[in-house]
Amino acid sequence: MPLSSAQLGSAIRRLRTEHELTIEALASKAGIHWTYLTGVERGQRNPTLRVIAAIADALEIEVSALMRLAEAPGEGGRSAS
Repeated sequence: MPLSSAQLGSAIRRLRTEHELTIEALASKAGIHWTYLTGVERGQRNPTLRVIAAIADALEIEVSALMRLAEAPGEGGRSAS
């Protein structure tokens, strides 16, 4: 099953809070507007790979690791059923 925007957003939010960053701080580090990042975290936006890479870089994580986290059951990714 493909990764959903909500799964990706949840993983980004989790990492952001673990890094003790505000929406504004992470958005600034990633070079995007904070309202766009809010939409990504809520699963309301479909970010491009370039934006995902910028967010991952700002969170000091590889894009592949971010994707694995987003896919992991119970880790902000798919729910365990």
